[in-house]
Formats: sequence, C-alpha cells, structure tokens
Amino acid sequence: MSRHRLLAAAAVLAFATSPAAARDAAPASGEWGSFGIQTQWIDGAAKPGDDFDRYVNGKWNDVTRMPEDKARIGAFITLRDLSEERLHAILDELVAASPPPGSAEARVAAAYRAFMDTDGIERAGLAPARPWLDRIARARTTEDVLGLFGTPGYASPLGISIDADEKQSDRYVLYLGQGGLGLPDRDFYLADTPRYREIRAKYRDYLALLLGKAGYADPQAAAGSVLALETAMARAMWDRAVSRERDLTYNKLSRAELDALAPAGMMATLLGGAGVGSVGEAVVVQLPPTAAELASAQITPEAAAAKIGGGVPATFRLVAETPVATWQAYLAARFLSDHAGYLPREIDDAYFAFYGTLLGGQPKQRDRWKRGIGAVEGQLGELLGKIYAARFYPPANQAAMADLVANLRQAMQANLADLAWMGPETRKEAEAKLAAFTPKIGAPQAFKTYEGLEVAADTPLANQLAAERWGWNYQLARMGKPVDRSEWFMLPQTVNAYYNSTFNEIVFPAAILQPPFFNLSADPAVNYGAIGAVIGHEMGHGFDDQGAKSDGAGNLRDWWTPKDKAAFQALTGKLVGQYNAFCPFDEASEGGKACVNGQLTLGENIGDLGGLSLAYRAYRLSLHGQPDPVIDGTTGDQRFFMAWAQVWRSKVRDQLARQYLVTDPHSPPQYRINGIVRNFDEWYRAFGVRPGDKLYLPPEQRVRIW
Repeated sequence: MSRHRLLAAAAVLAFATSPAAARDAAPASGEWGSFGIQTQWIDGAAKPGDDFDRYVNGKWNDVTRMPEDKARIGAFITLRDLSEERLHAILDELVAASPPPGSAEARVAAAYRAFMDTDGIERAGLAPARPWLDRIARARTTEDVLGLFGTPGYASPLGISIDADEKQSDRYVLYLGQGGLGLPDRDFYLADTPRYREIRAKYRDYLALLLGKAGYADPQAAAGSVLALETAMARAMWDRAVSRERDLTYNKLSRAELDALAPAGMMATLLGGAGVGSVGEAVVVQLPPTAAELASAQITPEAAAAKIGGGVPATFRLVAETPVATWQAYLAARFLSDHAGYLPREIDDAYFAFYGTLLGGQPKQRDRWKRGIGAVEGQLGELLGKIYAARFYPPANQAAMADLVANLRQAMQANLADLAWMGPETRKEAEAKLAAFTPKIGAPQAFKTYEGLEVAADTPLANQLAAERWGWNYQLARMGKPVDRSEWFMLPQTVNAYYNSTFNEIVFPAAILQPPFFNLSADPAVNYGAIGAVIGHEMGHGFDDQGAKSDGAGNLRDWWTPKDKAAFQALTGKLVGQYNAFCPFDEASEGGKACVNGQLTLGENIGDLGGLSLAYRAYRLSLHGQPDPVIDGTTGDQRFFMAWAQVWRSKVRDQLARQYLVTDPHSPPQYRINGIVRNFDEWYRAFGVRPGDKLYLPPEQRVRIW
C-alpha cells in the first residue's frame, strides 16, 4: 500500500516529452498572446457548444505530432520537459564539477553517473543481481518466502506500509494491503477479450525471457505458473472503483486478531522479515466488506459480486497454498522486471517493448538521460529538488499563489453559505474543515538529507536497492512517533498537485507554477481558470465522495447528517451517470467499445467540477462588482473557460488511453474539458450555447455540488 491511498492529484503523468517535441507542439513559453491564451490554436469553425475542446485546442490537435518517445503530450508534459531540461543542466554541471566526496552534490552526481554508465551495466551482466536471485533460490519453505516478501527490493502480494492513521491522524500506524501484480490491473488478468488475451500471451513471453535469464531450464513452463499465480492474486483483489471506498478499506485489527485471521505463524514471519515483528497495538487491513457496508457505499452485493475478491484473507490463503517453487519464479521474474533499467540492455529493452510499446503504444524508448533523472529522483529526489527550487522558483510566485489560495478559500466559504442542499449542522462541520486547510506551495521548508544512504558511481543496481531499503527504514523509524506534517509527497520539480486527506492539506510544487497554469503576466481571468481551478480542484478533493469522509483534523469520521449525505449522493450519482455515457472508443474501433467508469473517476470529476466552480466565484469576487474587461474581443468569462480548456489540451495514444480507462481515477482530458463546462450556466451564457448543441444539457440535468 502506498501514498496513493491518501493523495488525490490534479493529473496523472506517466511519460515525458522531448525538447524537440515541445517545440513542435507549441510556441515558446513566452508566446501567450495578449492575455495568456494561445489563441492561434482556436478552431473558429468549431462551435463551442458542440465541442469546447475542439474550439479552444482544435488547431493544436491538427498540427501537433506525437513524438515517438511519447505516449502522451500536452501542457503537463511540456512543463515536465522544461523541468527535465533544467535538471539535465544541473546534473551535467554536478558531474563536471567533481563535488567534494560525501556532499549532497557528489551523491546526486554519483547516482546519475551510475545509471548513465550503460557500458558498465553491460559488462557486469546479471552479476549485481545474482545475490538477490540466489536468495530466492535458497527458499525452501513458505516461511522463507514470507521473509522475502518483507524485504525491500522484492515484490509481494501483501503490501506493508507505515503511514498516518486515517482515524487518528496525529500518529503512525501499520497498513496491510494487497498488491504485487505485474499487469496494470486485475481486469488485465480476468477480462476475456481479444486485446486482453493478446496482452496475457505477450506477458507470458516476457516472463519467460526474464526467467530464462534467471537460469530456469524451462522458462515457458515457469512463466505459465507465474501468470496463473498472478491471475489468482487478481481474483482475490477488489475492483479498483470499490477500492476507492475509504471506509471499506479501513479495518483496524489488534495484533491478536490479525494473527487469528492468517494461518498460524504467518504474520510473525511476514512482519518479522519487514522489521516490524514487535508491532503490538494495531494494523489496518483490507478486509471483505459486509452487505451493510456495501449498501452504505451505494454498492449492492449483486453489483459487487464480480468486483470484490476475498481481500487480504484470501491472499493469506493463496500464500499458504501456493508451492514454494511458484513463488520463487514469481519473485525472480518480478525482481528482474522491477529493476530492468539497472540491468543489461536485453532485459531493459524487453521491459520497454512490453510496458512501453504494447501497453502504452510508445514506439521509442526515452533518452537515457531523461530516465537517469527519474532514477536520481527515486533515490535522492529531495537533494535534487532543493537545487531546482533554489534556481527556478521565484519568490514572486510564492506570494501570488498565497493570495490565490486565500481567494479560493474565501470563494469556498461563500459557496458553503449558499448551498441549498446542505443543512446547518453539516455546513458547520464543512466550514471548520475549510478553516483547517493547510496550503503548501513551492517546496518544503526542510529537505530530506538521506543520511545513511550510500551511492556510488559504478553500482547502479546497488544504489537503487539501497534507496529502497533506506526508504523502508525511514518509515520504520517513524513508528511510535508523532506524525510529521511538514513532509511533502511530491518533489518541487514535479508538474502536479495533490490533496492529502489525513493532513487536510493542499500542495502545489514549484514546477506547476508556470504557464499555462500560472502566469504573472496573464489576465486574472486566465489565472483563475487555470491555476485557480487547480487550487479549487485540490480543495474540492477535501469534499469529494471520499475526501468528505474525513474531518478538519484529517480523521476518517462521518460528520454528515443522513439527509445531507443523501442529497450529496444524489448529486454525485448524477455526475456518475454523465461520465458513464462518455465512450472515447466505439464498437468499430480496434479493441471494441470502451467507456469512462463514472464511479472510478468520481472523486476527480467532483474535484474538477468543484474546482472550476470555486475558481469562477473567486474570479468574480476579485472584480469587486466591476464589469470584467473585454480584451481582444473576449469577455472575462470567455477567457476563464478557455484557460481551463487550454490547461487540459492533450493527445494520448490509443493503447495508453485504453489502459487509463481501466486504471486511472482521472477522466480522459477531453472530458475534463467538455464534461465539466456543460454543467456551468455561466459557460452557456459566455459562448451562446443553445438547445441542439451537442454539449447542451437542460438546466435540470446540470450538476453543481460545491
């Protein structure tokens, strides 16, 4: 279980863009027209009411070429390119400077040099991995396997983490959940379609290649056993949409109760191998929901029958009943796959061919130096982030963002006061939660130093494994201590944002505070429609279908009256229905029809809807009753909605887009534009949208929640 349990991000980014591609896709960063919108991309032949994405971004879509080393391109990716260019310059500078041994700069340079030494990686072959593979080969019993599950560096069907307790947010607690699949989601194992069958066949071939390298005499047979095992693991897991339900996934057990749930001795061995064998108070476990819990989450047992596995207890049984030899093949294949970038080219290329090309549609691997930046970020990210923030985060951005956040908070206060569907008792709790929101902007005040993490310029795999071990030890050291609320879970150079429910905080790294999101020279309407809506989006996560289950202190607690909860769920149900109707792939497309999962994407759709609503109100408040200026023939309301559409312009390869429909809680970008604006009366007035236009919704069908 990882931080994604707590974080709701503004965007999911899996691939980055080359500098050349960014130049092909858009003008230089300063070319933002007279008010912050790149009006050269507007398709005047498109009706805003038929396709607002096409109207604002149509010409961009026509001329933008998807680079071969890309599966996705858009505003987020272009800014990630800029971050990578800057980080590349920093790393080249550090390598050339030969910093003093042991310094932060020297450690960052060593990690980068190690990953970039592909000749050294080829010469070493699998020798650096051999001790880890040999340890797997020495396993003789289920207890031996459990010890490996608890060791950083190895995969496991049982994920252990230490995090803030969702019901006692000032203390850390141990979490136990499910994981360990090699394919992106349980549906990839269980769905019976030609596309999924092809993926499973190619996955088995990939596993066979890895197991052949690991020394298996019959790698195809071993690969078949691993695929069968992972299929059984998938059956035991919950559907991704059901797994979003935070009250269903929070089940605190005493150590005695946990021991009784698992086969005798299993927990002592698993937790002992992870270094937490002495935990005695409680563990939060993913258990199968009861019928009453399903009903409270608006999921009927009948509808959930095919979506809910047995949870962690079923995985306990699977661990105990699966032959050790099968677990050995699983661990060996996953170890090589999980660390492919640090291993010889044949393994690295096979990893990319499967995950990058087959699953993502990306023809060409990214440049090694870009992947090297990712490796350094994974090992010593905050050391690199500290340098980035010092060079590329101007103080003026901090002050302007603080003002915007304050204005969005004021807008949310006004919205809460006006909500017709919410009663005074619930409103009082919501206002208290809003007052307790903590914003973090730019970069941490104090950065991690990674004390004790040793890296060397000639040991790339060892560096990565040491970083994984350091990360787990960092978690272990927090047990029994107060929660550190100053901690960040994104790097300053990350182009993204998040809301953390247990901290009740909204976080905006430095790298997102640039055009088209944030532009000090842009018209205010544009900044409110872009970064203002992102701020509102993250605030909105505190009040989405899952965030609203926590109070102002970050504790998972029901603070809703039954009447208000029913009203809220009626509104969110309408939003689910709207998004279920969006199908980017029809029956005639390769792979067949595929639609948005409105329940899986509900939290992000609420965030988008509420975020744009808050940003719009904040923009109108900022005018202090004065009329919005007309600039180059555009009204403030038009510029506001165009800024939202500009932020989300994007292209995604079909293979990745299909994968996202199954795995991503965010809706496809075109629906983050069109699916949201059609719920705003203000948008209809701004662009003259009328009945008969394709995006038109009758007023009674429009949804505004916050």
